Amino acid sequence: MRHCFYRFFSTTRPNSKIMSVDLVRLTLTFAGNMIAALDLRRRVSWPLNRGASVNRISGAVGTILKRKGGEIWSVRPEQTVYEAIEMMAEKGVGALLVMSDGKLAGIISERDYARKVILQGRSSRTTAIQEIMTSPVISVSPTDAVDECMELMTRNRIRHLPIMENERVIGIVSIGDLVKWLVSEQEETIEHLHNYISAKYPS
Repeated sequence: MRHCFYRFFSTTRPNSKIMSVDLVRLTLTFAGNMIAALDLRRRVSWPLNRGASVNRISGAVGTILKRKGGEIWSVRPEQTVYEAIEMMAEKGVGALLVMSDGKLAGIISERDYARKVILQGRSSRTTAIQEIMTSPVISVSPTDAVDECMELMTRNRIRHLPIMENERVIGIVSIGDLVKWLVSEQEETIEHLHNYISAKYPS
């Protein structure tokens, strides 16, 4: 990063002896972005291909749940797939927990509907949720690290993770929630770097 910064700095040859304020700001912005980019590359390697690994990312998944909220949408095993799809559309979610007697019995997603109903020529109005739901369900605890959750999702090719505490479901996170959290964290890192550089090198 230091060499890139020097290369960028050396190519800027102002006509005057004193570098303009705008050029200083541009140079500092470049440096800040380079530092943030290298920090992002060091901390996370997103699984673009199957089998790719996820490097260490600080933070517990429970933190994401606190920001998102613990609202849970669920259905019963004996309900029809049509009712589940109808609820997904109404709530704007891609999966629902399947609860039986207050316990987690399974999970049903849009993928289950597409693969186990549509492609098999079945009727969503006559097929029960328990016939196509995914069970048992892979879950995590609120203290599990975000990077471990990402790796778990990648390895098992799933998009939703129920969060359990004392055998009770307290929420659910999706791959989208994890990505939003990661982007938000990196934006904060970049902002802190810009503030630090601005304070250290006042205009």
